[in-house]
Amino acid sequence: MADGYAEDQDLPGLIDTSVAHQARIYDYWLGGKDNFAVDREAAEHALAAYPGLRRGVRAQRAFLARAVGYLAGQAGIRQFLDIGTGIPTASNTHEVAQAIAPEARVVYVDNDPMVLAHARALLTGTTPGATSYLDADLRDTEQILDAASQMLDFRKPIAVLLIGVLQLVPDDDEPHAIVARLAEAASPGSWLAVFHPASDIIPDQIGEAARRVNARSANTTTLRTHAQITRFFDGLEILDPGVVQVHRWRPGSAAPDDGEQIPGYAGLAHKPG
Repeated sequence: MADGYAEDQDLPGLIDTSVAHQARIYDYWLGGKDNFAVDREAAEHALAAYPGLRRGVRAQRAFLARAVGYLAGQAGIRQFLDIGTGIPTASNTHEVAQAIAPEARVVYVDNDPMVLAHARALLTGTTPGATSYLDADLRDTEQILDAASQMLDFRKPIAVLLIGVLQLVPDDDEPHAIVARLAEAASPGSWLAVFHPASDIIPDQIGEAARRVNARSANTTTLRTHAQITRFFDGLEILDPGVVQVHRWRPGSAAPDDGEQIPGYAGLAHKPG
């Protein structure tokens, strides 16, 4: 049906269809069906300000797949904590990781009831105990760490994935401190992957698009500069090519500059020790 999981009997009392939500807006930009009229309206208003948004969202998903592929393959990571996972689409973390290493364990974290509905369906077909879902907010860091530790062994290396979620944490909630706490809890040899929309690339267009979404959404998007985004990796060793525009990120070296500008930065970093 047009509104996807709207027919799930557990959801009508949980999902507010009168205001747009970031996960459903992203779903619409990706061509999905699990969104409502209010989400589509917000998404289209943003597209009118910056028509390249869909390219950026696709580049974000491609970065996730490349980063997880590197982590499960070359880096040998077998534990993943994916916070702010959003509505599942192609090349989800567990699919990429477990295709390389079937024993890989994945914990997804989100606080959107639409995502929860998908998680129920998504996890039905996975190996028991290998993939799990937590209903929690990124700002509830201690809750996430406590619950995730029931499935993941924090004494061993883990990959923390923050792909397109930190922009939903305003400066007043100290996002850098949140990331630092997650990094502190992870053992040496762990990794952090971040994608974050940028305020200093095509600033007029992306700034107006963010304002239009914020005016219609329950979530507030905070765009940040390259320097502010790089700060999330403080104390970690950033893998080449560093913190770069998301479509150019490749493990080890950046893709050639084709002149395209996508207002979002991505990076992957390693905890030494």
